[in-house]
Amino acid sequence: MRAMDVMTTDVITVDPDMTVQDFAKLLAERGISGAPVVDAGGRLVGVISEGDLLHRAEIGTARRHRVRRRSWWLDDFASDLAREYVKSHGRTVKEIMSPDVVTVTEDTELAEVAELLEAKRVKRVPVMHDGKVVGIISRANIVRALGATKGASPREGEGDDRSIRARLLAELGREEWARIWPEDIIVRDGIVHFWISEDEPTENRRALRVAAETIPGVRGVQEHDVPAPVITAF
Repeated sequence: MRAMDVMTTDVITVDPDMTVQDFAKLLAERGISGAPVVDAGGRLVGVISEGDLLHRAEIGTARRHRVRRRSWWLDDFASDLAREYVKSHGRTVKEIMSPDVVTVTEDTELAEVAELLEAKRVKRVPVMHDGKVVGIISRANIVRALGATKGASPREGEGDDRSIRARLLAELGREEWARIWPEDIIVRDGIVHFWISEDEPTENRRALRVAAETIPGVRGVQEHDVPAPVITAF
């Protein structure tokens, strides 16, 4: 399998000049944990995640360090402190984002993606095509791809699965009732796997199944329940 088979295609990107507060609101409202940063020309310039918001001066979580006398061997330590200060006090996305971004292409094999995620200790990587971000692939995407397998090696007909998924995503993209993310759909050996919130209405589940079954080449549909998000009342 390749990145294009499991990636999230509905990518939420952010502007470098977005404020830190607006970015935090975006994460909360859209239920995401990070996003690529692109400039006005659509060029990828960085990536930012919830981890970049953990230590902030506004909420008293900025790291505190004991003041030390300046010495040549403390230069590296001082540079680290300076970077931490920017992270905790920077006002815009471009000031606290990570500019060195690891990326993959649509054709990158999942095995290579998994190695990158592990080696770079990141949770997600942007998927690129002709210099533009066309998707995101995360650890969760890979885990779900594994869940859709039966323990067998990749088969010759992976291209058919890819075509089925593309046609199904296009079909659901035209329907207002289809509240499901691309990463929640995996096709393996002609079987469409849906990851659906356990509180999803029966009518929606039935419609998803019908939509999948109308795609040529689909041999079956399997549903996997996902716990509904818990909303805490204060």
